[in-house]
Formats: sequence, structure tokens, C-alpha cells
Amino acid sequence: MKANKPFASNHSPFAIIGHCSRLLIAAVFLFSGAVKAIDPLGTVYKIEDYLKAFGGFMTELLPLATVAAVCLICVECLLGVAMLLNIRTRWTAWLSLVFYMVMTPLTLWIALTNPVSDCGCFGDALVLTNWQTFYKNVVLLALVIVLLLCMKRMHNPWKWPLELMVMSLALAGVLTLMAWTHFHLPLIDFRPYRIGNNLPEQMEGGRAPMVDYVFVYERNGERQEFTTDSLPSKDEGWQFVERHDVIIEEGIEAPVHDFELTRWFDGEVITDDILTSEEPVTLIVMYDIQKADREQYQKIVHLFEETPSPIYILTGSNDDEIEALMSDLEALSDESLRSRIEEEALCTADPVMLKTIVRANPGVFVLQNGTVIDKYNLRNR
Repeated sequence: MKANKPFASNHSPFAIIGHCSRLLIAAVFLFSGAVKAIDPLGTVYKIEDYLKAFGGFMTELLPLATVAAVCLICVECLLGVAMLLNIRTRWTAWLSLVFYMVMTPLTLWIALTNPVSDCGCFGDALVLTNWQTFYKNVVLLALVIVLLLCMKRMHNPWKWPLELMVMSLALAGVLTLMAWTHFHLPLIDFRPYRIGNNLPEQMEGGRAPMVDYVFVYERNGERQEFTTDSLPSKDEGWQFVERHDVIIEEGIEAPVHDFELTRWFDGEVITDDILTSEEPVTLIVMYDIQKADREQYQKIVHLFEETPSPIYILTGSNDDEIEALMSDLEALSDESLRSRIEEEALCTADPVMLKTIVRANPGVFVLQNGTVIDKYNLRNR
């Protein structure tokens, strides 16, 4: 009796090519799914960024971003496990083909229109440009096709109770990891705000793009382009029409390029004061007050009462939401705390930057001499 094997011959050239393709596809699926499962909120934020960039009716789908992120992570992880262990390889290959038949044209459109700067396909662990993402998907689509072509007959080498158990355990593991991360923080922090990093050092290394300016002038109905060194004189009858900026060389963003904190009360930028403080500076991050866990407000009050060193609240919310927060905190303490927070401790910042600092709302981020010495989900205090 012939053994059930997914390829015609395990030692034939086609079988070797097929197995190599399968393992490469599995590695990408597992890596992509794992880094997302470690930081599921990052995937939610990225999907929200896409929906906002698309605009129109797509913004109505924002409440489904969390569901979409969980589904995407589970699909990638389960396809990766099935590919790696050779479980239902024929089904897995066809599902992978459908996956990349959808993702490849989608990423081409994203590369052409550039609605967001990076795809987020590997989270913050490995940042790819939109064009790099498209090329990656083309290669993986080709590998899936090679895998399908190398299959002469497909038999399941696993007994169905065992494969059901393995896939169920994989699904349970992925869901458990995401749930744990949601209530705590990512197990691995790939972002530049991780513990031990010095933010002033992370702000170095950036470079502005090199730009050439092209000026368009018109005379007697004729338009002509001029460079900065060859601008025409008004005496010659030329009238300025417009200017084009031509990027000669792309700039490089420093890992931390948008860390700026503005005191809400008087509009003063206090970034340098916080980064140079020799005392520990506690930053309570609430990127969106409306979405914040209100059950943690009492802990915020306790932090202000128990922390002798500087402490601030950072938010990207509007004035009305900030006023509502002040009222809620005052109800849990007294008027003096509200005055202290309003006049000294409340700062506004870019909400995208705040979501990058700590994956919690509210979360706590502690600096000393510009170095991150602690960060945690306020739930865990």
C-alpha cells in the first residue's frame, strides 16, 4: 500500500520544490501572524488608518476594525501552522491562493495611491514600504502557484482527530496571546519607545528630503518651467503661475520624530523639560478620552496623590472631551486636583504618537533623563 503523501514522490525535484515553497509560505504567514498577535492593537490602529484614508462609506466600518484585525491574525497564524505541519495542504494552498489573489491587487492599488506610508503587514517588527509589500505579495503568490503545480495528488497525511486538535490548540494559543496582550502590553516591544531606549538618541539620525523647486511662468499664452537659478525677470513679460516641488532624494525619519508635548492650559511646549528631567517623569497616556477605560480613573487620581515627582496626562482629544475628563476626575477627588491637572499637568500631543508610545488607553510611561524606565497598562497597577 502506498503511503499517503502530498506530493507524487518525496524525493522528486517537484516534491523538493513544492516542500521548499510550502515552508517559505509557512514562514511568512507565521512571522506575519505572530508579530500581529503580539501587538494586536497595532493591527487595529493600522486598519483604522486605512479606513480613514479611504474615506467615504469606509469610515462607517471603523467599529469593525477590531474584528477585522482578530480575523486577519487568526487566518495568517492558522494558515502558517497548517502549511508548516503539512495539514490539509491542498486546502491550505487553495486558501492561500485566494488570500494572495485578494491581497496582491489590493497592495498594488495601495502602492499606487499611497493612502498610508507603510502597510503594517509585519507590524512594527519589520516596516516595509507599500511597493515592497506589493513585491512581497507577488513573490508569495508565485510560490503558492508553484506549490499547487507541484502537487500531483493530495492526500491528508494526518488523521482528522489529530489535525483538529492541533489546529484547535493553535487557534486557542493565538486568541490567548491576543487577549493577554489586550489586558497588559505586548510581550515584545518593537517600537522606539521601549524600555531602555533614550528618546533624545532616538530623535537623531533623521534627514530632510532633498527638494528641487520648479517654477512655472507664462508669457503670451506660453508656459515654461524655470529652476531657482534661472528665474526670468518681470521686465521680460513673464508672469508667475505655480511652483512644483520635485523630490531629488527621499528624506529619512528618525525613529522618534513627533514627540512633542504642549501644555493645554497655556500652549507652552514642554518637551525639553520632560526629556531633560533628572527626576522620574510619569506620563499617563490617554490618546482618546472617549475610548479610555473609565474604570481606571480612580487609579489616575491615586497616581497624582502618591507620585511626588512630575506627573502629566497626555491626550490627543479635543477641548470638550478634556473638560469631561476633568469633571470625572474632580468627582473622584477634589477641586484642587482639577486645578493642578488643568494648570500644570495636562498636555496635548499627536494621538498617533501616543498610540505608538504605549498600547493602552490609559497607559503609563515613565522617563528619567530622557530614558524610558517603565511602562505599563494602568489596569495592571
